[in-house]
Amino acid sequence: MSSAPLQDTAAALGGSRWNTFPAAGSTLTAHAFLAAIEPLLQGVIDDNDLTAADREVLDAQIRATLALGTRESSLPLVTGPDSDEGARELAERAGTIGRQLAAWAGASLERLLGERLPLPAGPLVVRSHCYGHLLTPPAVDLLMGRRGGPVTMQLYNEWLHQVVLLRDALLPFTNWQDVPLLITPTGLRHTEAARDAFLTELLVRRVRHSAVVDFARQVVTGTSGPAGYGFESAGGSALPAVLDQPPLTAPRHLLTWRPAEAGTDGTTATYVPEADDYYAAPRTLVEDLPPTPVARGPLTARTRPGPLTEGTRTASIEVTDDDTTTRVDLGQALRGHRYARRPAPVAPSGPAPTPGDPAPADPAPVAAATPPRTASVRAALRAPGLVWTRAGDTSLDATGEDDLVVLALLGRLYPENVTLRPAPLPVALPATGHTGPSRLTALVTPPRAD
Repeated sequence: MSSAPLQDTAAALGGSRWNTFPAAGSTLTAHAFLAAIEPLLQGVIDDNDLTAADREVLDAQIRATLALGTRESSLPLVTGPDSDEGARELAERAGTIGRQLAAWAGASLERLLGERLPLPAGPLVVRSHCYGHLLTPPAVDLLMGRRGGPVTMQLYNEWLHQVVLLRDALLPFTNWQDVPLLITPTGLRHTEAARDAFLTELLVRRVRHSAVVDFARQVVTGTSGPAGYGFESAGGSALPAVLDQPPLTAPRHLLTWRPAEAGTDGTTATYVPEADDYYAAPRTLVEDLPPTPVARGPLTARTRPGPLTEGTRTASIEVTDDDTTTRVDLGQALRGHRYARRPAPVAPSGPAPTPGDPAPADPAPVAAATPPRTASVRAALRAPGLVWTRAGDTSLDATGEDDLVVLALLGRLYPENVTLRPAPLPVALPATGHTGPSRLTALVTPPRAD
């Protein structure tokens, strides 16, 4: 797509008109949106007669605004080893997205300084309220000095605010560059209320997965809906990233955007788990699992959506074992993935873990008189209800199984005190430290070294 905004001959850019967004229903990806708001930057250049020598000041400003931990940060999110994993995943997203948006913005500024974007209707004059974005002292001097003043500052303020809204709108997504964001005549300002609610939860409490989903739905469709683990709309669907990545290393709370396939009806719906309260679900003890016949073939799995009911939809993972097909609720499987403990990868001594690392590791193994018992993955998948035990640690060997089969297994295990770890199992695991269910450990194939 061209980096220059589309020109509308019926209403030329200039005066109070700084974009050519359609009246309603348009969508743009991040790079296209950043290009579409370039007239604001051109207005800043024209009003203050900026030159190439001024680029460094404005380049440093946008980087400081989008960075975490600076005086000018627009997102005061500070994470550490004790932060919950949802916050660390979103902080990592904020850093990655912010750096790329700042690079694109710098390229836009450099181009506009050399190749002016025409404003046929005359100089831009845009009223933009103060949103509290702090400027660096050099940026204040530049935008308020020379022939600058309130007009220059308001043009820059509007551009800066739209970029901040863009960065925050993309936080829930792994493939953020592909997400089609809903755009209105005021750009992304329609996301402000949803953004404020989402960031408040992120900054003051443990962020819920349903809050990530609802915010993502707002920025794509402009609508809210029931609490759920994903959603679909006319353009595609947003579902947890673990459906495309290995459960051992996949983010727990981030979503991946999937464009709609041909033939979809375009209905907006929220994906919800079959059971809101897993605690009340029926359970099967590991020691009561029946013996499993010798397998004649590998386990295979696929996802299958359920029917649409009052704006919601369930989905399942269907696991086929020889001639037997077992169905596991996808919502419970994703819940199991979010709740499972995962050991941190072994890293050389030196730098501290970066934001987005997996959950803290289990304590170091200690010696034990007897190793954990083992249970059959196939038997667990066929069990009614959720599998658990109080009779001691149990391991289930899922090495070599497809990632979707592993996810289905997590949906069949009672999601308290479940550990997902690469094989082999340590000689012994430490005591659980509580009186709840004993540990169930799902062993998977270790990730390949790069």
